[in-house]
Amino acid sequence: MKKPAIIIHTEELKNKGVDISPIGQLQDYAQIAHRDDHYMFILQQQGRFIWELDFTEMPLKGPTLCFVTPGQVHKYISYANCEGWMVFVNAERIPNQYREIFETYVNTRQSVAVKKEDAAFRVAALLEEILAQPALPLRATLIDSAVDTLAGLIASGIVQSQHSPALVGGQKYNTVIRYKQLVIAQCKTLKQVKAYASLLNITPLYLNEVVKEITGFPASYWINQEILLEAKRLLYYTPLDVKEIAFDLGYEDHAYFSRFFRKNTGMTPTEFRG
Repeated sequence: MKKPAIIIHTEELKNKGVDISPIGQLQDYAQIAHRDDHYMFILQQQGRFIWELDFTEMPLKGPTLCFVTPGQVHKYISYANCEGWMVFVNAERIPNQYREIFETYVNTRQSVAVKKEDAAFRVAALLEEILAQPALPLRATLIDSAVDTLAGLIASGIVQSQHSPALVGGQKYNTVIRYKQLVIAQCKTLKQVKAYASLLNITPLYLNEVVKEITGFPASYWINQEILLEAKRLLYYTPLDVKEIAFDLGYEDHAYFSRFFRKNTGMTPTEFRG
């Protein structure tokens, strides 16, 4: 039976690409898995919040900062006694340095526990106040400043939680960013670490070392994860059969693809599709 196509939320944001909503109003937010064309930042001051990001459950407990990137399939599963905000921002309003950090840690470290008095909560409250005053002088500039500060605090928290703040902006860090960009763009045709190392003009050994140092996982992990993620999306949201999905992902042998999927997920493609 054909499943409904994945919902993509686009051009939803007011205030020229920025919006904010208290977590207490979550019942108005879609509980159906969907994608957004913008960033979503979750600033939870208290409570327990369970999200599903790209088919993986992510529980948030207590004071927590979290980001969701454009294009990620997500939905909330449950929440209890939560206070805080969800902030929605168009990608072009996020400074490049912060976007690179979010792209580096997507699907590996998208949340960080913080203290209840973390500065990000004060900035979110200030942003909410600014957005509520349409006639405020210099409002557009104030919104820009608050968004930049908020995104920067979340990016900083993510980096600090990975114990790699000194690496940001360095050669190794930039190599990993470029590598992950190449994997996203070419994983259907290039599935070997050595192929990406060649594109980056470095050795496979060095590529593996820097990727593991920055992300905590070897280079091959990110190739496999990107393929598996797209496979899950195709299995769940399209009527394509396993052979067609295998071919779309660059596998001529669908049996090999099925073994690869089962080895990495613990179930066959058919079992995942249910």
